[in-house]
Amino acid sequence: MAGLIIEAAFTDFGSGASLRKMLLTPWPVMVRQLHIVILALVLCVAPGWWSGVAAAADPGFARFLAELWPQAREAGISRATFDAVTVGLEPDYKLPDLILPGRPKTGAPAQAEFVQVPADYLKEASIARLAAAGQKLFQQYQPTLRGIEQRFGVPATVVLAIWGRETDYGRYRLPYDAVRVMATQAYVGRRKDQYRTEFIMAMKIIDEGAVTRQGMRSSWAGATGLTQFLPSEYYKHGVDFDGDGKVDIWNSVPDALASAAQQLVNKGWKPSVRWAYEVRAPGNADCTRGVPELSQPIGQWLREGFTLARNDKLSASELAEPASLLQPEGIYGPAFLTTKNYFVIKEYNFSDLYVLFVGHLADRMTNPQPFATPWAATKQLRTADVEAMQRGLTRLGLYNDKIDGKAGMMTRSALGAYQKSARLKLDCWPSEAVLRSIEAAR
Repeated sequence: MAGLIIEAAFTDFGSGASLRKMLLTPWPVMVRQLHIVILALVLCVAPGWWSGVAAAADPGFARFLAELWPQAREAGISRATFDAVTVGLEPDYKLPDLILPGRPKTGAPAQAEFVQVPADYLKEASIARLAAAGQKLFQQYQPTLRGIEQRFGVPATVVLAIWGRETDYGRYRLPYDAVRVMATQAYVGRRKDQYRTEFIMAMKIIDEGAVTRQGMRSSWAGATGLTQFLPSEYYKHGVDFDGDGKVDIWNSVPDALASAAQQLVNKGWKPSVRWAYEVRAPGNADCTRGVPELSQPIGQWLREGFTLARNDKLSASELAEPASLLQPEGIYGPAFLTTKNYFVIKEYNFSDLYVLFVGHLADRMTNPQPFATPWAATKQLRTADVEAMQRGLTRLGLYNDKIDGKAGMMTRSALGAYQKSARLKLDCWPSEAVLRSIEAAR
């Protein structure tokens, strides 16, 4: 490009231009041509600089930010903070879950909770390491944790387990600039309205001095802090537990853990109730019953032939506690009777494996025993295949939940219903063979 500009600058002189002809060139023309030559030389020696300036220019994004000021002002954000946060801010088009003109649509990246088999997600070595670290932190923060238990009714081990799963007890540095993430998602993301609000709230948090602009790191989806809150969750559930006058979930362990406990309470946590009981299912157990809607007292499940994996003695109140059946690998692997608190933790991250990780990690801080029944499955269907299975089950009238590629409780139950109708082996586990059978049932 620079060579073409230089060539154009001397076109008037021709290939055999004489010195006399050059000297007779009008001075304004000569100046213009010299400017062009200088620009060409700059491009030759610093092409990266020029391309960077061109790439940084995003007038649409700049207009979008400017249009946010009335909403930010209404939220109580100062003009100084708004300008400091938005000046020089550029979108990150490498983020997932964006809708960009001229580019293929991409969804959210596959979460480990939904693409890994339980044995890989719930690795014994990882849980043992985190449990050992959690025991040390329990001693270190014992007064804080006891205070959280007394105030919120949430076991210290549960909030420690959430902290361990979310950020490895703060040792994992979140990889993204939270402000940039939320601004980008608000501009070209699939959930623009949601992230517009999150972006405004993020600026409000910074304006209030809870965290610095540089200190607000996040996941690709904008979750931030030691226990991974979106800004809206920060305002719903945040607690100033250390009493310093601000809610700091980024640097204050008491605030982060108390906020996690408050979130569980706000979502319905029941004090003095376990999250789940590992059980062994009888040989005639119907895996299609493993849905949240089918709940009955734990004592009733035991009368139907389910047995506690550890042969624990349950109190009368425990036996009366309603519970649902969970078989994460269908008839294979461990089975659980899940209480209301199981589903409360699931509100933190909508994944059975996430809840199993957090719940089991919490248990391991006081009991070193692993799951009584080993995990069995060695292969998980791809997300696209699970989506195809869900569409097929929907077409057959057996499934009426989201098509999301996640083989959760509802999908496994619908799959079992199909296996019954097709007289296949009833195991409620999504396999390639069952997928082919469903697709052939058109």
